[in-house]
Amino acid sequence: MRALSAMLEPLALLLLRPANRRRARRAPAATARKVVFLVQHAYGTGGTVRTVLNCAGQLARQREVEVVGLIRELRRPSFAIPDGVRLSCLDDRVEPPGGVRGLARRVLSRLPSLLVPIGEPSYRRCSLWTDLVLIRFLRSLRTGLLITTRPSLNLAAAVFAPPEVRTIGQEHMNLGSHRPDVRDRVLRRYGRLDAVVTLTATDLAGYRRELPDARRLVCIPNALPELDGGPVDPAAQTVLAAGRLVRQKGFDLLLDAWQQVAAEHPGWTLRIYGGGPWRQRLQRRIDRRGLSAGAFLMGRTGDMGTAMSRASIFVLSSRYEGLPLALMEAMSKGLAVVSFDCPTGPRELLTDGVDGLLVKGGDVAALAAAIGRMIDDPGLRARLGEQAVGAMARYSPEAVGAEWDALLDDLVRPAPARRTARRRVPEKEAGLL
Repeated sequence: MRALSAMLEPLALLLLRPANRRRARRAPAATARKVVFLVQHAYGTGGTVRTVLNCAGQLARQREVEVVGLIRELRRPSFAIPDGVRLSCLDDRVEPPGGVRGLARRVLSRLPSLLVPIGEPSYRRCSLWTDLVLIRFLRSLRTGLLITTRPSLNLAAAVFAPPEVRTIGQEHMNLGSHRPDVRDRVLRRYGRLDAVVTLTATDLAGYRRELPDARRLVCIPNALPELDGGPVDPAAQTVLAAGRLVRQKGFDLLLDAWQQVAAEHPGWTLRIYGGGPWRQRLQRRIDRRGLSAGAFLMGRTGDMGTAMSRASIFVLSSRYEGLPLALMEAMSKGLAVVSFDCPTGPRELLTDGVDGLLVKGGDVAALAAAIGRMIDDPGLRARLGEQAVGAMARYSPEAVGAEWDALLDDLVRPAPARRTARRRVPEKEAGLL
């Protein structure tokens, strides 16, 4: 399967070359009026979907914006769809098609994807059917800008998007977190995209080292929407964490740290918001360590602002991140934050001892000590929380939206040959020799 997958991209580039040349000659003038975001699951939960919808809503004030999900597994969107934003999906698993198309879907859905690298987390949720509908969608585009939001979608756009469409690959994680097979394909194909957008300056530097010939590399952070709920309660004896219940978020490490904290600070509670496949594993960890009286898995919430207003401390225990939205939201609410210094994001969002506390990534004892320090010092909590609010000003939707507007408008301005045809990739580089 790996061999077939490796052959698909260079073969597709070879076969599409004549068609791309014809389309480039006939292409209408480039326009930034139409913007399409392509995500894995537009109806789902998670930071990527939330931040994409935030950005789409901001851009929709001046542009025609659509958010397209590769798959749909929920009947209703998990988040509110901003005014002016259209929502659609390619593989509807809630109301699947009938007839011949339905039969083709049932057959091809049983075969593994050739487009998605095996090391990508979305690999098991994709199939040869999703490959087919994705390629068909990409080739149906006629103009405008396409913003893809994870490696598998970025790679597909780099190969299959027609030359009259400007392609922007957005990275919501970081280059170092990708598995080797994903990273290899990223470094081989991202140079075909018109722009690659990272969330952090650290990740941008990594891409500049690894992709010195990329057309355009830009850092644009996620926008921070205004949260509901009142101000935080500085007297609340509650520590809050939030995110999908998966290995990346490190809630197992947080519970290990909480065992030390709880022994020294009776009366304080830990609330972890979010859903995911690690729920039962984490609950067993709580039970085995005797933490059930003070550590709670709260499930998903549609009102994180109110949940945060009932806490006084926020903890980020992730093993790795892109630019953690939950941490940004906590700082904007004035929570005192404690965070692992994981790659990437926390170090760019806060300064240790100024607007939060940073501890060495993965160091459970240091995390427990920092949480205990926050609990023991109400004055420190108040001071760091106040400073954190000011630090989040640059992430307002208006400020981040202006950065996106500048990039999109610039990508459609007439320029040298890269504006009229996708860069020709030599046969050796494409893997044909």
